[in-house]
Amino acid sequence: MDFYNEKLGLNVPEHIAIILDGNGRWAKKRLLPRNAGHLQGSRVLERICDDAIEIGLKYLTVYVFSTENWKRSESEVQGLMKILRNYLKTCIKRAREKNMKVVILGKQDMLDEDIIRSINELEESSKNNTGLVFQIALNYGARDEMVRAMRKMTKDMIDKEIAPEMITEDMFASYLDTADAPDPDLIIRTSGEKRISNFLLWQCAYSEFDFPEVLWPDFNKKRLIEAVERYNKRDRRFGGVKEE
Repeated sequence: MDFYNEKLGLNVPEHIAIILDGNGRWAKKRLLPRNAGHLQGSRVLERICDDAIEIGLKYLTVYVFSTENWKRSESEVQGLMKILRNYLKTCIKRAREKNMKVVILGKQDMLDEDIIRSINELEESSKNNTGLVFQIALNYGARDEMVRAMRKMTKDMIDKEIAPEMITEDMFASYLDTADAPDPDLIIRTSGEKRISNFLLWQCAYSEFDFPEVLWPDFNKKRLIEAVERYNKRDRRFGGVKEE
């Protein structure tokens, strides 16, 4: 961390979120099935976690499977679930070795039981780790997240645990999947597509955005540092006015 902050003069953001886009196009360019791109993307994700730790990042959030991705072909979804199963098992070991705390964002009701067991084991075994907080958005959609938050908040009002006049932005945020993490400073979407795709809609209010023209399976530490360099050139005002 000191190297990147001091030697390279980089202000490494506290929290980076990444929309992992371009796996299918990467595979198509190589005349491979789409799931070959997803498999390569999972390998890149392992390396990027190491890179995030190396540059001193405190929070890394990745968007791996949305609530809308179930609309894809059955063969692609099944292939993704197979890759996910293997990734979660590997992540349990890596979290221990790298001192990572892993948090899964999203709802679990459509996931298979063995995947849910792996998620529970991963979160439970890493909950006391003190290094990088690695949030995996899985079967996640920001609109769904806010609806689930409102349901929980409404239940608490019915149970008289809170009153309507007590509700603030901070209170609402405490009902979201990301309650224990700061909002992302920088959101990266690979592939050059300029869309947010139902990702962290509440949390991205003052995030900076970066859209590198690189497909996710080709993303690497160099590309990550370049995104941080571009972030460093931004003037973050949070709705205020910069003093001259």
